[in-house]
Amino acid sequence: MASRKIAFIVNPNAAMGTIGREWPRIRDMAKDLLGAFQAFLTAGPGDATTLTRRALQQGTEVVVCVGGDGTLNEVVNGFMGEDGPVQPEAMLGFIPRGTGCDFTRTVPIPKGLASALDIINESHARPIDLGRLTYMDYYGRRSKRYFHNVTSFGLGGEVDDRVNRTTKAFGGFVSFIGATLISILLYNKKRIHLKVDEVFNQPVTCWNVAVANGQYHGGGMWVAPEARVDDDIFHVTVIGDFSFRR
Repeated sequence: MASRKIAFIVNPNAAMGTIGREWPRIRDMAKDLLGAFQAFLTAGPGDATTLTRRALQQGTEVVVCVGGDGTLNEVVNGFMGEDGPVQPEAMLGFIPRGTGCDFTRTVPIPKGLASALDIINESHARPIDLGRLTYMDYYGRRSKRYFHNVTSFGLGGEVDDRVNRTTKAFGGFVSFIGATLISILLYNKKRIHLKVDEVFNQPVTCWNVAVANGQYHGGGMWVAPEARVDDDIFHVTVIGDFSFRR
């Protein structure tokens, strides 16, 4: 791995600022094992995408994300340009340090620093599928975003927003469970028209729709037990017109 050009994309604010405090130790261990690399610290939303894309355009061969699920998603989007991958042969490494880290429940990336660095050093790599989401943004503009794990709309968006506006001091699972219970009390089911390929095309009343490449989201909620990240198939889970108790 020492012969490759490596860049670390680090979110110092992830996990309530834990990464910022832990970064010197991560940096020193990574240098000992991987050799010299560049490091870029994010300062706000969207930075990880911009920094990743710039590093790849400058010839970086391995991008290592240090953060949680949100930072990883931004880095994944940095790998992708308008016409496909920015650098098709580049590899993505992940040192999971965030509130949820749901992706590592499907793809067995260890949370231990030494073990995660060993995987990167030994170039244990596998291809995965990506989803591409086209949508209208808050300002009514047509936008596009890639996802590597799960994308959802409905109650899931309400929960994510609530988690991001409140404390995460009790960890990912407790944060998401608490936000889910509060959101269920305040959120109203929606009437939508749902079309899935040629197998489903009708109006439904639902709480949430999840399109899953990985199995987990929301701090450990097992939304798609049969999902695989490399089977060319998305698993769609609809939480339908259930009562509050159900």
